Amino acid sequence: MSTAAAAPARTRQVLADLLPSARISDRARDIALVAGGAALTGLAAQISVPVPGSPVPVTGQTFAALLVGASLGAGRGFLALALYALAGTAGVPWFAGGASGAGAPSFGYVLGMLLASALVGALARRGADRSVWRTAATMVLGEAVIYAVGVPYLALATGMSASAAIAAGLTPFLIGDALKAALAMGALPTAWKLAGRR
Repeated sequence: MSTAAAAPARTRQVLADLLPSARISDRARDIALVAGGAALTGLAAQISVPVPGSPVPVTGQTFAALLVGASLGAGRGFLALALYALAGTAGVPWFAGGASGAGAPSFGYVLGMLLASALVGALARRGADRSVWRTAATMVLGEAVIYAVGVPYLALATGMSASAAIAAGLTPFLIGDALKAALAMGALPTAWKLAGRR
């Protein structure tokens, strides 16, 4: 049995791992990153455009949530989105359009972002955010997870049929999601190039 085969696979870094932590402890840095990820998602959620015929607006929060997951990694990304969800549920007005609480029909998308950030973060840890096409695939998978939770929640919260929930909570957003994936395709690999690491 070779020792190379028995050795654990080397864990890759995510972008947040490149930040220096000489002046603060790793734990303090992680807390700051988690809080910053939650705040970024809350700020991006304020970019909110109503969609005619849908209770779900177009927002920047899904893009932010996926970037947070990719940049922070699975654990910190999940915690950042959990903080975002918990604080918003407790009354912080940073859900889409300044809303808060768990009663909105679009709350399922927030729950989906928790899972998506962890998935995207785990894939980024394996290098999926370092090339254009792998980044695109990673973002598409993250969006799929958000919809897999958000659309059924929308149907349950509003009493819509499955086809009506898809028409109101998925179809109008596909073009915007393609644009978000294109932005990520440029942003994440470029950040790695600027950092001088592949």
